[in-house]
Amino acid sequence: MNSVLDIFHPSISTWFTEQVGVPTDVQNQAWPKIADGNHVLITAPTGSGKTLASFLWAINQLTTGAIESGFTRILYVSPLKALDNDIQRNLLTPIAALEKQFAEDCADFPEIRAMTRSGDTAANDRRRMLVHPPEILITTPESLNLLLSSKGGWSILNDLKTVDLDEVHCVFGRNAGCT
Repeated sequence: MNSVLDIFHPSISTWFTEQVGVPTDVQNQAWPKIADGNHVLITAPTGSGKTLASFLWAINQLTTGAIESGFTRILYVSPLKALDNDIQRNLLTPIAALEKQFAEDCADFPEIRAMTRSGDTAANDRRRMLVHPPEILITTPESLNLLLSSKGGWSILNDLKTVDLDEVHCVFGRNAGCT
């Protein structure tokens, strides 16, 4: 029987099955469309696997070499600065687990760094991002605006493959519950 997990690197499929379980309905619907290169709008209740649905294919592409690491490839924009660190934590845990799974499977795993960029980001961390950009950049619309209006910011956004706009209703002015 075919599973949506068959589209992923075998080590990612193993990790997902052993650590997460069965894909949610949202993941089953989103991953084939994302893998086909389609733009996808995911709307579903909290806890339905939306964040992993949006990130796992991009992580797969980094691990297989379909997307070269060493550049910012994935941009995650959240209108809530408070979510930035949560998203980073929620990414670093599966990335570390995937790295371990790949090692157990004797498979290469690239360096995948996830960093946040907001008004609270220290100047030395901002400079470090320009020299060694993270593969995944998590930011706010305000910080994205600053990145887009600077030469250095453009340099790290030049190689994007995936843009994930979280809480899109907040960005477009429908602020209900977006504080």
